Amino acid sequence: MINRVVQEVTDRIVARSRDLRSRYLAHIERDAAPVSGRSCLSCSNLAHVMAPMDTEDKRQLAGLKAPNIGIVTAYNDMLSAHQPFAAYPDAIKAAARARGATAQVAGGVPAMCDGVTQGRPGMELSLFSRDIIAMSTAIALTHDAFDAAICLGTCDKIIPGLLIGALQFPHLPVVFSGAGPMPSGISNAEKSRVRQLHAEGKASQVELLESEAKAYHAPGTCTFYGTANSNQVLIEVMGLHMPGTAFAPPGTALRAALLNAAVDRLTEVTKKHDFSPIGRIVDEKAIVNAVVALLATGGSTNHTMHWVAVARAAGIILTWDDFSDLAAVVPLMARVYPNGDADVNAFETAGGIPYLIRECLAVGLMHEDVQTIAGPGLSRYTRRAAMEEGTFTYHVLPAQSGATDVLRPANAPFEAESGLKILSGNLGKAVIKTSAVKPEHRKVTAPARIFDSQDEFHAAFKAGSLTGDFVAVLRFQGPRANGMPELHKLTPVLGILLDRGQKVALVTDGRMSGASGKIAAAIHVTPEANEGGMLALLKDGDTITLDCATGMLDAQIDAVDLSRRSPATQSIVTRTLGRGLFEPWRHLATPADQGASIVGSLV
Repeated sequence: MINRVVQEVTDRIVARSRDLRSRYLAHIERDAAPVSGRSCLSCSNLAHVMAPMDTEDKRQLAGLKAPNIGIVTAYNDMLSAHQPFAAYPDAIKAAARARGATAQVAGGVPAMCDGVTQGRPGMELSLFSRDIIAMSTAIALTHDAFDAAICLGTCDKIIPGLLIGALQFPHLPVVFSGAGPMPSGISNAEKSRVRQLHAEGKASQVELLESEAKAYHAPGTCTFYGTANSNQVLIEVMGLHMPGTAFAPPGTALRAALLNAAVDRLTEVTKKHDFSPIGRIVDEKAIVNAVVALLATGGSTNHTMHWVAVARAAGIILTWDDFSDLAAVVPLMARVYPNGDADVNAFETAGGIPYLIRECLAVGLMHEDVQTIAGPGLSRYTRRAAMEEGTFTYHVLPAQSGATDVLRPANAPFEAESGLKILSGNLGKAVIKTSAVKPEHRKVTAPARIFDSQDEFHAAFKAGSLTGDFVAVLRFQGPRANGMPELHKLTPVLGILLDRGQKVALVTDGRMSGASGKIAAAIHVTPEANEGGMLALLKDGDTITLDCATGMLDAQIDAVDLSRRSPATQSIVTRTLGRGLFEPWRHLATPADQGASIVGSLV
C-alpha cells in the first residue's frame, strides 16, 4: 500500500496539473498521427536523410519499415564522464543494423564541466546551458526522421537538458544512457582535507594538484554523489534507463551489453508499435518516484530546480512544498559523499538503485504502477544487471545491503527524515541539504557578514577578519543577477572556520549543488536580491537565524529600521568570456522555485 503522504502529494500534483497535462498529452496523439513522422517525409526530404548512409542502410531506410533511431550525444573529450561517448554512435549503429534497423547521430549538445568552471566566470553560463541543451535536443530531433531516440549524457545540466528537450517529442520512445563512474581514487575525506590545508596556506599548489589528480583520474563520472550521479539515480528510477545502466563502469562488457540492450529494446518496441512514449512514461507518479529517490539518497539540491523544470516540460506542476512534504516521510537510506565517506562505486556494490527501489516499494514510498522503457512496473528495476560467462543477465539482489554503513533498508535508515529541507521566513524561501551537516550545526543564530561576490569573501578571510560566529550572506548570485553559479569556492574556507570552533552558516541566492559540505547552507533563496528579495536590504551585523528543525530562515530586524533602508544594487559586471551573449536570458529567467528556466512552460 502506498504511503499516505506520498499519495496525497501525488494527488495534489495531478489536480493542479490537470489542464496543463491534458494539453501536453494531446501532443502525443497529434504528433503520432499519419501527418507527421518519417513516413510522411517527401522524397527530397528523405534523400537528404539517406545521403550519408552506406548502401544497406539506405535500402533499409528507403523501405520505410525499418526503425531509424536518432542519437543525441553530449560527447566531448574534455569531460571525463562524456569522453566514452566517442565510441557509442558506432556501437549503436552496429547494434541497430544487426536488428534490421538503422541509427544516425541526429545532433550534438554542449556539455560544460562545472568542475572546470568552479570559481571562474564560465560558471555563470552553467545553469543556462541546461536550456541550451534542451533547445539543441529539440533541433536534433525536429528533423522528424526518427522512430525512436537515444540520449547520451551524464553530467549536471546535461541530463535535465536532454530530458526537457526529449519531452518535446512526447510520442517517441526514448532511452537514456550514461557512461558510468570512473574507478574510485583517493577518499573524498582526503581530498577535502588537502583542499582545506591549501586554503590555509599549509599545502602547496603542487600538492593540491597532485591530490585533485588522484581524485579525478580516469574516464567516467566523478565518484562523489553530486548532481551528475544524482541524475543517473533519478533517470533510472523514472524508467528511462535500461535497468542497471546508471553505475555500470565505463569500458566494460557490462556497459556495452546495456547499450546493446537499449538499442534492442527501442528496435523491438518500434517494430511492434507497442511502447510507452516518453510523454507517458514521465507522468506524475514517475516525477514523485524521482523526488523520493533524490530524498532517500541525500542527492543534489540542484534537482529542486531541475526537476521542477523537467516536470513542467511534461505538463506537470511540481513545487518546493511537494519536496518538503515528501522529505518529512522519506528516510535517509544512503551515506555517500558528501553525506558520508563512501562513493558511488561503494553505493553500487552495496546494492545501489535496485536495492533502493526494492526497499521503497516495500514500504509504499514509490509507485509501482508506472510505465518504463523496459515495460510496465517499477519492480523491473529491482534486479542487478550482470555479465555471466559472457552473457548479459539480471540477478535477484541479496536480501540484505552489502554495506549497511553505505546503504540501509527503509525501516532502519540513517535518519528518519531525508537530507533535504525547505526553509522559509522573512528572508524568503530556501533549500538546505542537511544530510552532510552534523545535528549540532543545523541551527545558527549569529550576526550577518554581507558579501556580493566570492572574491569579497576570500579577501575577508585572507585579511583575517572572519572571526567569531557569523552568517555569511552572499547575494546577487541568483538566475537574473549572474546566471546562478555554484559557489564551491567558499566550501574549504567555511570548513576551516567551522573546524576552528566558530558557528558559521551560509545564506545565498546562488547554488551549492550536490557537493555542498558540512556547513549549514541555505541556498536558492527566493526572491533573489536582484529581484526585490530581502537579501538586498541586509547589513553587516543584522542577526540571522537559520534553523533546520523548525524550517526558519529569518532576519531579526526592527521594522522601523527596515523601513528606512534602501536596497543594495548589483555592481556592474563585465560580460566577457561569452557571458555577454546570455545577457537577454538573465532577464527572462524564472525564480529558482520555478525551475530557474528561460524556457518557462513548454506546453
